[in-house]
Amino acid sequence: AAHHTQEYPGPELVVRRGQVFTLRLELSRALEDQETIIFTLETGPQASEDCHTKAVFQISEPDVGQNWTAVEEAQTENTMTVSITSPPNAVIGRYLMRTRVSSRRKQNDRKLGEFVLLFNPWCPEDDVFLDSEEERQEYVLNDSGIIFRGVEKHIRAQGWNYGQFEEEILDICLSILDRSPLHQNDPATDVSHRHDPIYVTRAISAMVNSNNDRGVVQGQWQGKYGGGTSPLHWSGSVAILHKWFKGRFKPVKYGQCWVFAGVMCTVLRCLGIATRVVSNFNSAHDTDRNLSVDKYVDSFGRTLEDLTEDSMWNFHVWNESWFARRDLGPSYNGWQVLDATPQEESEGMFRCGPASVTAIREGDVHLAHDGPFVFAEVNADYITWLWHEDESRERVYSDTKKIGRCISTKAVGSDSRVDITGLYKYPEGSRKERQVYRKAVRKLFGVEAPGRRTRVRRAGSRGLWREDLMEPATKPSVTGKFKMLEPPMLGHDLRLALCLANLTSRAQRVRVNLSGATILYTRRPVAEILHESHTVRLGPEEEKKIPITISYSQYKEDLTEDKKILLAAMCFVTKGEKLLVEKDITLEDFITIKVLGPAVVGVAVVVKVTLVNPLLERVEDCVLMVEGSGLLQGQLSIDVPSLEPQEKASVQFSITPSKSGPRQLQVDLISPHFPDIKGFVVIHVATAK
Repeated sequence: AAHHTQEYPGPELVVRRGQVFTLRLELSRALEDQETIIFTLETGPQASEDCHTKAVFQISEPDVGQNWTAVEEAQTENTMTVSITSPPNAVIGRYLMRTRVSSRRKQNDRKLGEFVLLFNPWCPEDDVFLDSEEERQEYVLNDSGIIFRGVEKHIRAQGWNYGQFEEEILDICLSILDRSPLHQNDPATDVSHRHDPIYVTRAISAMVNSNNDRGVVQGQWQGKYGGGTSPLHWSGSVAILHKWFKGRFKPVKYGQCWVFAGVMCTVLRCLGIATRVVSNFNSAHDTDRNLSVDKYVDSFGRTLEDLTEDSMWNFHVWNESWFARRDLGPSYNGWQVLDATPQEESEGMFRCGPASVTAIREGDVHLAHDGPFVFAEVNADYITWLWHEDESRERVYSDTKKIGRCISTKAVGSDSRVDITGLYKYPEGSRKERQVYRKAVRKLFGVEAPGRRTRVRRAGSRGLWREDLMEPATKPSVTGKFKMLEPPMLGHDLRLALCLANLTSRAQRVRVNLSGATILYTRRPVAEILHESHTVRLGPEEEKKIPITISYSQYKEDLTEDKKILLAAMCFVTKGEKLLVEKDITLEDFITIKVLGPAVVGVAVVVKVTLVNPLLERVEDCVLMVEGSGLLQGQLSIDVPSLEPQEKASVQFSITPSKSGPRQLQVDLISPHFPDIKGFVVIHVATAK
């Protein structure tokens, strides 16, 4: 309990570094005056004192230093109580402890046993020290959390079961380090670096994805999940980590960004590093590192996939971990970005970070690791180009998207969303923001950017950098906006309007080309579901609405599990002006969870889940999947009776909590006829009286 490790299951001793723990030794006889006990500790293969993977020390006076120490606390005739303290920068991992009596030089050391040493956020001398007890409870010990997904205007919370204290998870997390190519190539050196959270987190960031190294999770962004599990079916990390471990380290299919982030949060919390999951809305994936996301569209506003290499995802999820940056200096201590989603290679492997959040905010993109990529994720510009058939391109005005919005994480001690955008950048348009932007450009390209919105462009395919004083596209004399006329519900027709307004005192004609597509959360189009043209005459300062209906039958076959649709209107105004209007829609669904009675450890309690068939047709073969650490063992699968069109129904089941405190229960309604409908509830479990 003193080490905050009592939640780890099993009989093995688990302790944190830089903190004392006590052993009671039973001796065959009392020690004589000149005798003492010598301890030997080893971790990893070819352990050596030079590499700090081996320590040999004897019972002595207390020593406040960077070494392992043993102090005798009490002795009776044949028993001795000894306090052992590890240095706050000790290598973490599984140790073998042996001992011998000093007078018996030739005697072989006797094996006492093994224990696991973890990072210690409670120890002020540890690089991972975090000063707030509330934050340590949340970011180290909380075994469930919330991941924010959706779109900027409609952010949705999804529960996630981290489960870092479940059976075998600690062993699996240690084996992730041992399966890393860094370890396979040079085990002794790799283990000797495991005192350093910078090294450990970077290694884990590479191992959570399966690119390069048969890591834990295989990514898939094509919308096809044959031979595996859809990323949206997972509700926690435990099943994924068990599957990888039991399948002899075969990558688990499939993950997307929130899955990689959820798994990495489990691993780092388990090893003792304070970690949280962060969502960035309108997140740039800037492949050519020019700080702009260049999107090419046709005359209907449809993305031209073969020309558009950069992308802007509806949201992207990564991690932040809290530790000191001895390599950069104390001003960069604190939250560090780590991203296990395989997007770009870093020093030859798919990994990202740790990048100091402070360095990103200050534009210090030259500092280790991967600053330019993370800076672009939250700061790039979104630029739209109309591609003509003669292969010329033209800048199109589009004010719908600003990159790096509503950067979100779960609040400490509650389920609310906290906006942490201010940790990543200064207020949009402020003088400080422009200064930081210019500094980042200078560090990246070695050139001065005269203003915030002048862009440094890549010239041709030769990879030369030149300054291109690109003026933003001129603001057109007509504005456009999509407006929902009723909430977009899964299984229903979508009703909305394109609202056009003439800003001038002269009449104008507008040709509108409308397109709509089902998309993945990366905004990659899956199938077109709308394609129509209108011509509208707008009188002086007149506003008009073009009504749009997309029937359920139009989108039902091609809707992905992301439940997202992208609408685009390319507007051609008199005098050659062009305007692109876009709207991302997430379809809504319904599920509620109610606990019928008080929740007490060891006592069964009934849970009632109310759900609605979203479709205008009868559905069968629905299954309710239930999971929650400390509430039930593994996953519960419940068959749901057939549901009439739009029928509301209830399912009841009982759970027997095994752990007290706030516990997250997750439910997932799975059907072959519509995308998953998920919900979660936090249950406060009391200890049995």
